[in-house]
Amino acid sequence: MYPQQIHQYVRQFFIENNCDILRENEHFINVQLTVEMDKKIMNRPFYWKYVESTGGEPNPAQLTLITDKNRLMESIAGEVVHYGSNRLNQLFQVTKELGSFVQMYERAVNASGAQTILTPWVGVNYKITYSSDRTQETLYSLGINLMNGMIINGFQESIGGLDLVSTIAPNTYHLPYIIKPLNGVARLEAIIENLIQQDDHTWAEEAKERLRKDLLVLEYFYRGIEDEDRPECYESEKKAIEEQYETKIKIDVINGGLFYLKSI
Repeated sequence: MYPQQIHQYVRQFFIENNCDILRENEHFINVQLTVEMDKKIMNRPFYWKYVESTGGEPNPAQLTLITDKNRLMESIAGEVVHYGSNRLNQLFQVTKELGSFVQMYERAVNASGAQTILTPWVGVNYKITYSSDRTQETLYSLGINLMNGMIINGFQESIGGLDLVSTIAPNTYHLPYIIKPLNGVARLEAIIENLIQQDDHTWAEEAKERLRKDLLVLEYFYRGIEDEDRPECYESEKKAIEEQYETKIKIDVINGGLFYLKSI
């Protein structure tokens, strides 16, 4: 996941959760958290318990996240986030807790006063994890046009700059979809599976080779001892090594939604 993808995800996360963006550029973002979001991500239970018990004025925190520290030119005090970082994983988890599926409408201004027509899209953000003794994670954001079946990669980036709202604006009409949303999701899942099949899987072969070498080392220490005479710890050590290098592929749906759009 590239820094610009992380920035766009973080930015969209806070916008959708009603947190005001106070300052940002392409490499960092400073936001004012809501009370609800402060409670969810800032780990201040004693503060909120005190405020609620005394009736004090709530003061939710501001948060600055640096999404690309290598390209940040100015001096900014903030928390560096990257793929796999605790903070980004926390935002993924909060997204799941708050509901992973949304329905949004683009608020497009038509200067002539004519009716605005919106096209239905389904967008899904996926996380693919390749794991053994090492872990590699990749984020894909796919969208499918429910009128003509066109699929685009980078859907999250495509809608990042749009004004999206949860209710349709006046004088706006959305087209009824031809492809059912569930069928659209099935097509996106097929794309993800195809991406995995086409991917470079030398990581799995390399993990198997590291497994082979570690098992050889284990066998060296027990060389000359018959199988029936080996202590119980031999089997437990062998099992632990095999589990450490076991190769797995996991697909997670981070979030998704039905989007009615004019601009893409």
